[in-house]
Amino acid sequence: MQLNYLIRGAGDPIILIHGLFGSASNLGIVARALAPHYSTYSLDVRNHGKSPHCDTMSYREMAADIIDFLDSQGIGQCPLLGHSMGGKIAMQVALDYPDRVSRLIIADVAPVDYPPHHQDTLAGLAAVAAATVTSRHQADAILAESVTEPGVRAFLLKSLERGEDGTFHWLLNREALTSNYKQLGAANQGKSFTGPVLFIKGGDSNYITDEHQPAVAELFPNAQLKIIEGTGHWLHAEKPDLFNKVVLRFLLG
Repeated sequence: MQLNYLIRGAGDPIILIHGLFGSASNLGIVARALAPHYSTYSLDVRNHGKSPHCDTMSYREMAADIIDFLDSQGIGQCPLLGHSMGGKIAMQVALDYPDRVSRLIIADVAPVDYPPHHQDTLAGLAAVAAATVTSRHQADAILAESVTEPGVRAFLLKSLERGEDGTFHWLLNREALTSNYKQLGAANQGKSFTGPVLFIKGGDSNYITDEHQPAVAELFPNAQLKIIEGTGHWLHAEKPDLFNKVVLRFLLG
């Protein structure tokens, strides 16, 4: 699995991992803030962006993809930063390959089971795929029948690409995301990672709750939690300056 990536900055490496339905560019604001201090590698995970498509995508498989990428770049140990699904991938890397992770930053997700909650998004992706779409405006109109929030639609449309025939198609492997969706909500598993971990929660988000703290403490005993008030699940985009400040303080001490 040769993952596509974007690189920015210079210095010691750090890996940035996007969330479900996203791509390497999603954490661009974070990458720009880290670039004066690090070589930032923003990855497209499997079945997203320009990375290869495949039928399966368990967290253990995607963690192994990250290790393969580190090996391909000659990177031994480094920090990982992941948002949402990317945070779960980063946590699984730390649990399965603890010697490869120096620090771990997890943006608004916990290592727990989540109930299905993207049915409307998957329906919208399927509706666009079933149509002959010749403009982003047309795709947006089709998506709007299932996905009501304009910001979410704008995020999804970043993964729409025009083909040589002039029609648009998803870079996302929609079929694999649908068939593996239950696995993508599954809890992380493994022995504990004892290195330094920072969980950053959106104050208005319910992705990290008090009920999740025992699972966090069991798997990540040296974890700390920071809350960015007035933000939801997209905290890094809603208050980027504050988010980046919290990240850099944790990384640089």
